[in-house]
Amino acid sequence: MPYYVYMILCQDNNFYTGYTKNLDSRMQLHMKGKAARYTRMHKPQKIVYVEEFGSRAEAMKREKRIKKLNHNQKRALAKTGC
Repeated sequence: MPYYVYMILCQDNNFYTGYTKNLDSRMQLHMKGKAARYTRMHKPQKIVYVEEFGSRAEAMKREKRIKKLNHNQKRALAKTGC
């Protein structure tokens, strides 16, 4: 089963990055305020970026790299789409 790394654009124009096996159910949890403390405080709008990986380890490494990007770099990545 694949793993996904995703970025969510929040209502305050910040980004949240995470990884999951099931993107749809994870986004539903974010929208309900039950997935992550960050998205409870910064209401999510939409998924703006997704990458698929064959293993959890690969997804976690990519998530970590994305989290180190600055806001402008994340915005540029989001423009490449889902």
